[in-house]
Amino acid sequence: QNNMLDFVFAVDDSVTWHMMNLLKNRSHYSFLKVFGPKQISSIQSYGAGIYYNTLVPCNGRMIKYGVISTDTLIDDLLHWKTLYVAGRLQKPVKILTQNENSKLQAALVSNLKSAVTAAFLMLPESFSEEDLYMQIAGLSYSGDFRMVIGEDRWKVQNIVKPNVPHFQKLYSNILQDCPQVVYKHHLGRLEASIDKSPEGQFTQLMALPRTLQQKITSLVDPPGKNRDVEEILMQVAHDPDCGFVVQQGISGIVRSSSIVQSAKTILTAG
Repeated sequence: QNNMLDFVFAVDDSVTWHMMNLLKNRSHYSFLKVFGPKQISSIQSYGAGIYYNTLVPCNGRMIKYGVISTDTLIDDLLHWKTLYVAGRLQKPVKILTQNENSKLQAALVSNLKSAVTAAFLMLPESFSEEDLYMQIAGLSYSGDFRMVIGEDRWKVQNIVKPNVPHFQKLYSNILQDCPQVVYKHHLGRLEASIDKSPEGQFTQLMALPRTLQQKITSLVDPPGKNRDVEEILMQVAHDPDCGFVVQQGISGIVRSSSIVQSAKTILTAG
């Protein structure tokens, strides 16, 4: 009852949405409301491309709600440009309503597949189902400075432990299609054995979202060399610390978006 409910609205036209919302719920906005819907939409586009109104009383609860353009959301889901909303959607959420946008539907599934691929690269050869969900849930907190300052250190564990059935529901179709994963029904658990050969790791690295591949490339390739991405990922696939390099790449994406988004909060939350 005391937890703040967190909503995200994906909208096709941010300027029109804010214009209508300012007429209906002006009190939800900080002092930025005086600048009008175009300026609010412009501020929204910085960082993770989401604009939050927070501490809004609603039906006896406190809520916060983020507004993101549908195109920005799809871009993040497919390419992990900021991993801000894509990271939230790697965990169980309640989708309240959804229009028939086939691009968005495909992007939501693509994001979950990418999360599994990244987790496989960072996990050891064999692991439990809970290990997998802990790794996935931790992706979007990797490199987030708020985990050091202020956020609950046990946040990832607290998300996964009570929600294992919801994680199973979210990922069951994807895991059933993974040749590396075996469901041990008689034991009631999942077992995975991941191909850690350079060839196996290279295949997984090539399946990662574009922004993460670019981050890994910039970590490994010294400036001025300008080798192609495929060549560098093959080098990473042969590296015993391949999983660590992937984690560093994810941390780099999350770090920059979380800093900009938190700076924005100073203005948007007033």
